[in-house]
Amino acid sequence: MTPPDWFSQGVSMLRTSTKKTDPMPRSTMERLKATLRHEEEAMSPRTLRQTLKDLQAIVDPMVSEVEGGRRAQAMMDWYAQATLPHRRDLWLLMSERFVADPERVKKAQTQFAAAVGTPDEAAAEVLYRRATVSPRRRLLQRFSANPQGVHFLVNMRAELQAQLKTDKRLAALDVEMEYMFSTWFDVGFLDLRRISWDSPASLVEKLIQYEAVHDIRSWADVKNRLDSDRRCYGFFHPRLAGEPLIFVEVALMNEIATSITPLLDEAAAPADLGKATTAIFYSISSTQRGLRGVSFGDSLIKRVVETLKDEFPRLRTFVTLSPIPGLRAWLSKHAPAEMVKAWEHAEDLPEPSPERRALLGWAARYLGDQIDEGKPLDPVARFHLGNGARVEKLNWAADPSPKGLKQSYGLMVNYLYDLKRLDKHRALLAQGKIPIAAAIKDLYL
Repeated sequence: MTPPDWFSQGVSMLRTSTKKTDPMPRSTMERLKATLRHEEEAMSPRTLRQTLKDLQAIVDPMVSEVEGGRRAQAMMDWYAQATLPHRRDLWLLMSERFVADPERVKKAQTQFAAAVGTPDEAAAEVLYRRATVSPRRRLLQRFSANPQGVHFLVNMRAELQAQLKTDKRLAALDVEMEYMFSTWFDVGFLDLRRISWDSPASLVEKLIQYEAVHDIRSWADVKNRLDSDRRCYGFFHPRLAGEPLIFVEVALMNEIATSITPLLDEAAAPADLGKATTAIFYSISSTQRGLRGVSFGDSLIKRVVETLKDEFPRLRTFVTLSPIPGLRAWLSKHAPAEMVKAWEHAEDLPEPSPERRALLGWAARYLGDQIDEGKPLDPVARFHLGNGARVEKLNWAADPSPKGLKQSYGLMVNYLYDLKRLDKHRALLAQGKIPIAAAIKDLYL
């Protein structure tokens, strides 16, 4: 090979090596052993190695809880100033490098399997459980010991959630955090508090910020929702002071509401509480995306029902006025195209029109029949039916807002909480049968 040929081949190889030919990102193990970083990587191998050492130092068994907490605080301070790509590298280290010892797990699993059915079974199970606990859990505990640590971790997971779909390597960290949050945020550790117009302004502002069902337009709007004939309750955790984890807005009336418009009418006079027989749950909002997968909504409703019954013994009916967020998208895939076109201005359809009857029929099928992996297809239906409610009534033009029309052509639904039949309804749902009222069944096409 002549010198010019050798030089040409060398340049060609160099150019090829700089091209991004492998779409798969390197694991943290590969990066820790490397010398140079790839273009898409935030931390250099040297920085990555030092960051790993800093994380390991937090859980060093030779340091005290106080020193471990100080080191965790230093990492939290770094994190506050870090860019998203650098934070993502930290998540990857926590997810991939803090795993249970596979050899220890394998050995404990073998011992447990051999001990099943013998007097040594319980002891072997304890050893197996301990072997499967990852160092990652201890790391999270060290962060949580800080006064702001729980808030830090909840916000971290909220930020991490957006990355999960594109990077499955983060799943281990996400699942670990969900598991620990389920323990830390058990309903036994939560306080139920009423939120009123007399609550601190900072707390009322949280309602405006987190309201996820019907946007709060003004201070007059939020004042209306906290009027004398209304109640708002939230779950609070002592480590997240002033932050409701979830809250529910309730209207007290003498009949079941079939439209959201009068409930949000700021000029409407308050209802007579002496005649109130019905509690309308018209908005339930979770506030912390980082607590996704941690369930306390069902407990919230139960606690609120008990609280309301104590304050208003005349209350007999507990029902929601709920959106149907998945309806329109489902109809666009399953209903006849000509019918979907006819529903473009559904709010203008007269009552006797076949198109209007057809939309109600399809909506009834969506709520009463559609199940995915054993659960109702619609997310709001999944929540309420999972709590033991039943599909009670469909309401035409109940939410004429742009959001309501976009989600469900303005339709809303009442879910009834029959306190004597909650367990029966859950049992039906477990069998793959959605509990529905006769009025819903009558709408089926």
